[in-house]
Amino acid sequence: MIRRLLPHPGLSALLVMMWMVMVNDLTFGTLFLALVVGVAVPLFTAPWWPGRPKVRFLPACRYAALVLWDIVIANFQVAAIILFKPTRDLRPAWLTVPLELSSPEAITVFAGTISLTPGTVSADVSACGEYLLVHALHAPDPAAEIAKVKARYEARLKEIFP
Repeated sequence: MIRRLLPHPGLSALLVMMWMVMVNDLTFGTLFLALVVGVAVPLFTAPWWPGRPKVRFLPACRYAALVLWDIVIANFQVAAIILFKPTRDLRPAWLTVPLELSSPEAITVFAGTISLTPGTVSADVSACGEYLLVHALHAPDPAAEIAKVKARYEARLKEIFP
């Protein structure tokens, strides 16, 4: 019964929190409207969600903390590159990262993580779903960059999306 009313409880909770943050008013009316939106949107969109991936919560929390830390560090590294490195010394590169992830959700999180980290952007996923095309602002050793991204992010995502 509860699963039919809340097909995606995490999405419902996120919608309620975001609604309250955007409205910036803690009254009964806004909370009630947030709950209505938080229940209605996942309920009416559930038929278009073919299957939910299994996500392990604790590794996902550790992954989120790691990504936030990497974003902060990468901001300083990119700022240092821009401010102190002559542009002729930059070594931008296109990296073709072979994927071991199989679920579309895991590949999306992986590509999003790369794009969120300053200095890199994921550009495309191959039609076969086995490669991710990434542009790096400064990659003197492309093979090492690919190995770093795979070890740092993809290995952890394999734990989150079994």
